[in-house]
Amino acid sequence: MLQTKQIQELLGKDSTLLEFSSPNINKKMITTPTPNVVDNIFLSSSRNNRVLGNLNRLYNSGHLSGTGYLLILPVDQGIKHSAEASFAKNPIYSDAENIIKFALSTGCNGIASTLGVLGTVSRKYAHKISFIVKLNHNELLTSPSTFDQILFTSVDQAYNMGAVGIGATICFDSTKSESQIAEISKIFDYAHRKGLFTILWCYLRNSNFKRNKNYHASADLTDQANHLDVTIEADIIKQKLPEKNDGYKALNADRKKLGKYEQIYSELSSDNPIDLARCQLLNNYAGRIPLINSGGASVDNDIADAVRTAIINKRAGGSGLILRRKTFQKPFEEGVSIVEAVQSVYLDEKITIA
Repeated sequence: MLQTKQIQELLGKDSTLLEFSSPNINKKMITTPTPNVVDNIFLSSSRNNRVLGNLNRLYNSGHLSGTGYLLILPVDQGIKHSAEASFAKNPIYSDAENIIKFALSTGCNGIASTLGVLGTVSRKYAHKISFIVKLNHNELLTSPSTFDQILFTSVDQAYNMGAVGIGATICFDSTKSESQIAEISKIFDYAHRKGLFTILWCYLRNSNFKRNKNYHASADLTDQANHLDVTIEADIIKQKLPEKNDGYKALNADRKKLGKYEQIYSELSSDNPIDLARCQLLNNYAGRIPLINSGGASVDNDIADAVRTAIINKRAGGSGLILRRKTFQKPFEEGVSIVEAVQSVYLDEKITIA
């Protein structure tokens, strides 16, 4: 694990993120992660005892056990991208067991993957690490591409293999999001009745959100996606780390009326990425529903980028990361180093919530 000084060195010019101390939204206004997070957040909710037990298992597993933070390994790229391209850099991960072994060896809280991946090894590993079955996917072979999320499996199949939770994606595009919200709301209700917790992947996939810039990771628009998705009782929200703001302004530049947004920029947010991420959390019922951010696509210096993302998430009041291509598309030892660097951020008591 990394020491604070090593984390600062990796951040380079972004080490100022460690010093940020004047967020527009005071941390007293939000619910933040604690070691007894399930009691603090979910005990007073409508979730039944079996859901609470499974959430407790997730939060008390791996290297971040008992901290209130999560690091989840998700591997479902082979469906929404090309399977061969996804695993070309590391063909060993075409074997589902190696994905599980990586998650276990790096001390991840859980593994989120497809019915097929988890089902092939469930009898051997479902009792050793938290299984989260991703129910729907955007399959690759439809041409031209669409962003509709197709159900590949069911809650009952996830339950029967020993999973503790399910995951689903809603893509907010121009045609499919309304039906996806209705569909996933019913599925989450049934999952809760079966005792499984729910994680919702929230994505903006609308060509109209590309103007002079790409606003798919705009804070104001992803904030609203979060708020829509906690409304259907997702237990954890997974969202891209915000990269910019002013999405509503761009979408209203042609005098179309989309949203009421004037006070968002003047009273809640700033250009600081910690402020932008805290706005996402605010829309998760002020942190009553935990926020985990994406680790992002692979870049030139993945370990530094992953640490930066973890710093922003933690200091904003978020609950962890979901790391994907930065890890399993690397040589094994390099992937382990990236996971451990991120875990170091959440274990470092000197890195506090802003």
